[in-house]
Amino acid sequence: MILAGFLLLAVGAVDLVRQFAARRWIGYLVVAVLLLVLGSVSDALLAMLAALVVGALWVWCMPDDRPSPAGFWPAVLLGLVSAGAVVTLPERSGAGLIGEVWHLDSPVGPISVDLAVLVVGAAAFLLESANLVVRAALDGEHTWRPVERRELDPTRADAEGADAVASTAEPTAAVDRRTAFQGGRLIGPLERILVLMLTLAAAYPLLAAMLAAKGIVRFPEISRGRETGARAEYFLVGSLVSWVIALGAAFLVWWSANS
Repeated sequence: MILAGFLLLAVGAVDLVRQFAARRWIGYLVVAVLLLVLGSVSDALLAMLAALVVGALWVWCMPDDRPSPAGFWPAVLLGLVSAGAVVTLPERSGAGLIGEVWHLDSPVGPISVDLAVLVVGAAAFLLESANLVVRAALDGEHTWRPVERRELDPTRADAEGADAVASTAEPTAAVDRRTAFQGGRLIGPLERILVLMLTLAAAYPLLAAMLAAKGIVRFPEISRGRETGARAEYFLVGSLVSWVIALGAAFLVWWSANS
């Protein structure tokens, strides 16, 4: 369990640091030091070292300023490894120095150090890393992106659906991929955190209502691309990938808490 928590925490932390374009190497160094200290005091240094290696590989495989060379497959591999670690590796009986002073209760019982690390790691991954996975999925399926089509090539009309917005777009300069989806980069993490919380709380009616409400709110925008279905494809691919990630994180936490 602790291995999965550290893997997700390392990946989520480096992706949060990547939001600061200037001197991000300082952020990487700070993250590495803090995680090494955490691994030392929790008697899980080997797991933390493995997590740091995975975090470095993640930065290389999942860039935030260009399409991922490996698509979203690094995320699939990370998910399989994390799930395998949670299912096959039992919770530890001791947690080093921090375990001696750790005490945290919840409505469902005491929360161990390993479970707390997993919850924090899953939350960190859902905040920004999941955005990169969704983007890689859209790129891998060559799914039309409204913002990038409008700003990068407003006059292009092709079978992917760019003609649906060409008539209303104004020519602009090339856009930085990191700033193309400011609204989505906030809505996506909030949505995934809510999916995680509602799933763990077994509030399935509320979860279904929230997901349905998103479709209703986005329906006017989706319907404008009904000639090609490009907007619907964009919405479905992005939303489904995002929900699968959140539900996968909820499964890891649920299994760890009940095993």
